[in-house]
Order: sequence, then C-alpha cells, then structure tokens
Amino acid sequence: MRPVWAEVDLGAISANTAALRSAVAPAALCAVVKADGYGHGAVASAWAALAGGADVLAVALVAEGVELRDAGIDTVVMVLSQASADEIGTLVDADLDATVYTPSGVQGLADAARRAGRTAQRPVRVHLKVDTGMHRVGVQPADAVALARTVADEPALELRSVFTHCAVADEPGNPFTAVQLERFDAVLAAIAAAGIEVACTHAANTAAAIDHPGARRDLVRCGIGIYGIAPAPALEGRVPLTPALSLHARVSHVKRVAAGEGISYGLRYRPEVETTIATVPLGYADGLPRRLSSQGGTVLIGGVHRPIAGSVTMDQILVDCGDDPVEVGDEVVLIGRQGAETIGAGDWAERLDTIAYEVMCGISPRVPRRYLEVPS
Repeated sequence: MRPVWAEVDLGAISANTAALRSAVAPAALCAVVKADGYGHGAVASAWAALAGGADVLAVALVAEGVELRDAGIDTVVMVLSQASADEIGTLVDADLDATVYTPSGVQGLADAARRAGRTAQRPVRVHLKVDTGMHRVGVQPADAVALARTVADEPALELRSVFTHCAVADEPGNPFTAVQLERFDAVLAAIAAAGIEVACTHAANTAAAIDHPGARRDLVRCGIGIYGIAPAPALEGRVPLTPALSLHARVSHVKRVAAGEGISYGLRYRPEVETTIATVPLGYADGLPRRLSSQGGTVLIGGVHRPIAGSVTMDQILVDCGDDPVEVGDEVVLIGRQGAETIGAGDWAERLDTIAYEVMCGISPRVPRRYLEVPS
C-alpha cells in the first residue's frame, strides 16, 4: 500500500456540528457536504454530521445528492444550484430538494414532477434562491415574488424555503452583509404581502452563522465549519472547532547531498552545507500546490518543521532534514500535528494567498482516506 494517507476524524465532524448547532440555536443546521465533503468524503461526513445533530444536508450537484441516497441516507438533501434540464428527472427520482431561480427552471422542474407522478400529496420540495448582491446565481429581488407565486401555484411543487447567500460574511465589520440582509428582508416582506407562505428562510453560511446572529433565521448552512476550520482567520476560536483531516506520508528514500548541489526540477534549491534530503512520495497530483515550496512550505518529521527542498513534483517532494537522523519509513505530517508542532490548512492558505477551502478540496482522490469512527 502506498505510504500516503489522509486521516479523517469523524468524531471531530460530529463534535463540530454539535458545537455549531448549539451556537446558532434555535436555528436548525444544514451540513454542506458538497465537493466530496470538502475533501473529507461526502458519505462519511454526512453520516458524522447527522450524528452531531445536523437537520438537513446540502450538496452542489445532483450527482452528489444521488451518492448520498445510494448510501442509504434518507434525510432531506438540498441541491444548492438549479439543476440543468438533463438532471431534473434524476433529481426528482432521487427525492432531492431543488433550488430554483429562473422561470425556465421552475417550468422544467414542474414538468419533470408531473411526469414522475408527483402531486400535491407528494410534491417536489423547492427552495427559491434570491440574489441580494453576490451576483453569482439567484432570482433578482424585483422578480422574486412572481417566481415564488409560480412555484406556489404548481400542485406538483412545494415552496419549502426562500434563501440567499452572504458574499462578505467572512470579513467582520464589512457593512455589505447588513445590506444583503436588508434586501432579503424586503423580498420576504413582499412575498408575505402577496399571501405566499414560506415555511423556512436562510441566509447564513458558516461565517455568517458565527459572526452575524441576525443572519441565522430558521436555518444556517455550515460547510467549512463542520470540518473544523474557521472560514477566516479573524473568526478563529469563536466556536470551538477541531480540524477533522490530517495529511500523512512516510519517508521513501534518504540520501546525503553535498553543499551547492541543485535539488529537484530547475535545480534552484542548493544547500549551503552538506545535508540529508528525504524523499516523500506525494506531490502536486495529490494536492500539494507546486508553489508551496517557493513560499516557504514545510512538513513535520520527528516533530520538527523541515523545509520543502526545491520544486514540488507530480508524485514526490524532497525535504531538507539537515544533520538530523531520518530513516525510510519515518512518518511525515503535511497537515496536522506531530509532537508539539502543527501545520494547518490555514497555514498553507496564508502562504499561497488563498483560502483553506481550496486547500481541503484540492487534496486529490488518489490520497486514501482513513476514517476514525464516530464514538458510539
């Protein structure tokens, strides 16, 4: 077996979910498990989040929802984007909750629902997304009432919620979140004035759930938080979260390299003195960004930060261990804790001028996941 693995602590996911649910109570909690559970494994993460008290699950793609259904998960699963015409039938057959924001999307969903024999007694559940300023997807506020009416008047559909998404909630103090919530409230008031009943409203992602109590509404949608990562450095520690994923490998080769010798592609890394170089068998095909070495990236071997020596290659990295004893088989921690030292996804993100979300989602499927089960 290849000596590379990601360890996923499902107990941490459950505990994080419970901590977030407690923090946002009485709002319900939707656990977002899209993108293969942000790299943690969608099915395992979903079960762990449900064990921690999640009320609803959410995904980005119809296929992601089908994966959960195939695993035996019968909880409400919301697809966060409007399904394409080719996917609508599959969504209905899998009993997934649909998001809509265009007239054609509503019409296509209604047609598929009728073809599947759905009626007012067993309608397709629908969530109307409103664009309050992010301008990614969503119905424009001026058109929201008409679209809500179209859904409400279709017997094969049920309007379960109206929701929006916060664009800058991970920037504490940014006034635009309040602007978005004001726009959202105006839309909700207009829908209510039109006599259309809405059972649930939601606006908060993890950042808004933590930092904007007014955004919590009936439901919050937590993604990165349930995996134990704060959505921004400024929100660290606001809710007790434990990172669920750590990334490991074992040293596969060791050699001494003379002072001045070039190392890895381009031969740009040249030690000033003779040193021990350890080869670690994972690279950018596994999710280690190639730039990590040039930005001062390190790994942990023997509880010590060791610099990545030269370019990250597709399948391997080289690590400068100085004169310390290192042997083939020694454990390497790329993300996680070893001894008293830690490297977090946020550390990678800071070096690479990105966000921890990208780091987690970038860990390749070819890295095996080993699961620590939720305590019974």
